[in-house]
Amino acid sequence: MKLLITLLFFSIGFGFISCSDYNSIVKGDDYEVKLNEANKLYDKGQSYQYKKNGELKIDRFGNPKIKDNSLFQAITLYEQIYQRMPKTGEGELSYFRIGKAYYLGKDFYMAGYYLGTFVQRFPVSVKCEEALFLSAMCSVNNSPDHTLDQQETELAINDLQQFINRYPASSLVDSCNHIMDRLRTKLERKDFESVKLYVKMEDYRAAVTSALTFMEDHPRSDKREEIYYQLVRNSYMLSKNSIESKKRERIEESIERSRNFVAEFPDSRYKREVDNYFDLLNKELETLTSGN
Repeated sequence: MKLLITLLFFSIGFGFISCSDYNSIVKGDDYEVKLNEANKLYDKGQSYQYKKNGELKIDRFGNPKIKDNSLFQAITLYEQIYQRMPKTGEGELSYFRIGKAYYLGKDFYMAGYYLGTFVQRFPVSVKCEEALFLSAMCSVNNSPDHTLDQQETELAINDLQQFINRYPASSLVDSCNHIMDRLRTKLERKDFESVKLYVKMEDYRAAVTSALTFMEDHPRSDKREEIYYQLVRNSYMLSKNSIESKKRERIEESIERSRNFVAEFPDSRYKREVDNYFDLLNKELETLTSGN
């Protein structure tokens, strides 16, 4: 027991000494010492981030029980170095590692800013490829669940495409394409559920509009048949409930959509129902024509 208490006090005392040394370096004017310490802290923090999920205990919230501030301590020093010597090799390294330290620390908004602007500030750097890829991955990590607004997802797809356009021969292109496919699937699911929501709400106009948008944005979707059916069905319901001044136009649109659906999906399980809409619409159109 005495040995454990002794070790505990020793650990606490060592922590205070280390903290004191770090603070002295931050306040000091020796930039070579700052860079050496920043690199040590960065390497320590990077090692910690890579191993924590596999080796360290995780609490009930999914967070590591042992905290490590090395990366953020390194950021403070790298910021000082960059501000002092922005156009040097040390400044370039510092700016890159600020961005990557934020990335490793999962602060993707800050990481995205630094890694994105790194490419602008150091356009001929050998680290530009990695910086641009990690910047795109920040957008990917910021992409929310499909039920939420997907602006970040669209940004992520755009950022990945920019990387591919700039580095078409990169070994990371295949990874980018796989990630983009996954993000597009998320957008497709979001749009599909939007159509279904309008259908459930019996908002026929919104259901028609969202179905048309879905088919334009996702022409190869395996949900195309179902969405096309919802377009026909809600188009029929919209024309049926239209005011007289818009009735003829909407009936004619619905007839065309019904005809095109059967042409594209001749063996569809919805064919009988769509044929029925087609017949009803034509009868309604005949009635309107004869009334005139």
